[in-house]
Amino acid sequence: MKRNCFCDNPLCDKNRCCCTYIIKHIHQSSGGTGSIGPTGPTGPTGPTGPTGPSGINGATGPTGATGLAGATGPTGATGPTGATGPIGPTGPSNGVTGPTGPTGATGPTGATGPAGNNVVNPYDLYVRSNTIGGIGTQSSPLPSIEEALDLVANNGTIHVYDGTYPIDTTTNISKNNITLEGKPNAMILLTANTVPFLISGSGNTIKGFTITSDVPYPVEFIQVGGNNNVIRDNIIYGPSQQGSSDTWVTNRGIVTQGGTLNNWIDGNIFYSLRQSGYLNPSSTGYITHNVVFNTRGWVVDGALFQFSGNSWGEPTNAVDIALLSGTTSGVPYNSITELQDNNSNANISDQR
Repeated sequence: MKRNCFCDNPLCDKNRCCCTYIIKHIHQSSGGTGSIGPTGPTGPTGPTGPTGPSGINGATGPTGATGLAGATGPTGATGPTGATGPIGPTGPSNGVTGPTGPTGATGPTGATGPAGNNVVNPYDLYVRSNTIGGIGTQSSPLPSIEEALDLVANNGTIHVYDGTYPIDTTTNISKNNITLEGKPNAMILLTANTVPFLISGSGNTIKGFTITSDVPYPVEFIQVGGNNNVIRDNIIYGPSQQGSSDTWVTNRGIVTQGGTLNNWIDGNIFYSLRQSGYLNPSSTGYITHNVVFNTRGWVVDGALFQFSGNSWGEPTNAVDIALLSGTTSGVPYNSITELQDNNSNANISDQR
C-alpha cells in the first residue's frame, strides 16, 4: 500500500514506498532490533552542481574631497659642480671672401656745409676791437672794419661786435650789396677831420651802430655816393656845441652826392648836429621813421626824397625840413600841409 513519504532525502523516489514507512513496518512485524552492522564504505562523491549566479555589486560611492596639501619640505643642499668637460676642437675659419663687386656710380655732391671755425667765409665775417691775429671767423674775429671790408665778398655781411672803433681815415665801401652790421654797443668814434664812411658802391647797408666824434668836425659821418643803399637803425650824434645852432661847426649826419638814386634813410636817431642830413641836387630816395632833435633839420637842395613817418624831439630843431630855392614845387613837395601831416606836424621852412 502506497504511503505518503516524509523523507527529506532529495534522492528519495516519492512514487515508491517511503523508506520511513518500510523501516517502521519492519519494526512492527519483526522481532527486536538487531545490532547495527558496521557502516559501509562511503560512496563516491557526486558531481558538483552548477555555480549559482554571482551577486550584483552595489554602485561605487562618490570620491571624497581631496585633503589639504602638506607643507613643502626644505630644499636639499646643492650638490658639488661637476668638472668642466674638455673644450671641443675649433671649427673651421670663415669661408673664402667672395670677389669684390663692381663700384657703383658716384652719387651727387651734397650741399656745402657751413664753414668751420677755422675757415674764413668771405660772405660772413666778424670784427672785434682790440683783437690780435684774428682771421675773420666768429671765434677769431678781425681787429678792424677796414680789414673786413678788404676780405668780404659782394653780398657778404660783416658783423661788428660791441666795443669802440676809432676812425681817423675814410673807410670806403666800394663793393656791392655789403651789409655792415653793428651789434649792440658797437661805437664808431671819429678822431680826425675826415668823412668816416663813404658808400661808393650800390645796394649796401649800414645798420645798428652808434656813430659820433671826439670833437665836432665840419664833415658828415656818412656820405652816400652810390645807388640803392640803406642807412638804418643807427644813432648818429655830435658832441655838444654851445650857443645858437647857426654858429655851430657844420657837422652833419648824412650827405647824399648829387644824382645818386633811390637811397633809403630809415629808423635812425639824429641829434646834436648842425644838420641831420644834406640832400644834394637830383639825388632821390626815402627818409622814413627817423627821430631828429637839437639840429637845424633836413636840408633839401633840389633833391627828390619822400618824407614819411618822421618825428621830432626835444630840444626842438631850428626847423625840421628846409626846402631850399631850386627845389621842385611839384611831387613830392607840392602840398606843404600833406608833408607836415605825414611827418608829425613837421616845422617846414619853404624857401622855394
